Amino acid sequence: MPGTVRSKPKLIATMFEYDFMRTAFAAGGIVALVAGAVGFFLILRNLTFAGHALSHVGFAGATGSVLIGVSALWGLLAFTLAAAVVMGLLGNRLRDRDVAVGIVLSLALGLGVLFLFLYSTSASEATTILFGNLLGVSIDTLWSLLGLSVATLLALAMISRPLLFATLEPELAEAKGVSLRFISVSFLAIVAVAVAEAAQVVGVLLVFALMVGPAAAAQRLASRLGWALILAIFLALAETWSGLALAYVTDWPTTFWIVLLSCCGYFVATAKGALDWQATTRVEP
Repeated sequence: MPGTVRSKPKLIATMFEYDFMRTAFAAGGIVALVAGAVGFFLILRNLTFAGHALSHVGFAGATGSVLIGVSALWGLLAFTLAAAVVMGLLGNRLRDRDVAVGIVLSLALGLGVLFLFLYSTSASEATTILFGNLLGVSIDTLWSLLGLSVATLLALAMISRPLLFATLEPELAEAKGVSLRFISVSFLAIVAVAVAEAAQVVGVLLVFALMVGPAAAAQRLASRLGWALILAIFLALAETWSGLALAYVTDWPTTFWIVLLSCCGYFVATAKGALDWQATTRVEP
């Protein structure tokens, strides 16, 4: 009808016309690269609970730093690093102390709630910390994420061989002179940095989906460790960037799309693994 104004549908091709979308894609790619690589070893070492725990501990650090006027990223990083060192020193005993760890997590969440209560300036800050805001990443934060990612990947590369050795053959590795405690502390410190970065994308409550989902799916799809590592990184990148594109088109939260794609990827990989197992074990009459 004449005089009627129709809103133009959003096209994928127009995404990169906006500075905030280019920044979001860069930040998401940087974080996904680290999350996929670190998450692979996290799954391999059966320490997914540790990653989940670190994100909750970091919640108190993020809210505390916001309360005193510091970027949430640095408070999150400080708390997760401190918790990672303690967990690493506990070593295998960490798996036997789930009740104690759960109590500490509850305390951390309680402190986070208190800090948010005291910081009454903006309720949106709580949503950003809990669920992330990839579209709101600033240029300064982007450079911080890049620096942390480079340091994380270099550290992971330096300990990757002894880490893999200590993961697959811990007794033999210790007999060969590999310090299991040093490897444990070092790796969990790397996980802490990765968690702090991933929280910028999906928030502290949903870090588990970005760090564990792609890696778990990759290990179900690939039979070789090298290919599984590459696939974990690829899936993390694909899910993050696809989530951004879908959020741009639909105006739905980016975090929702990333988590949904991560979960769907894991379910598909699990179903494929089950079908492959049935095919190999089927006995013909």
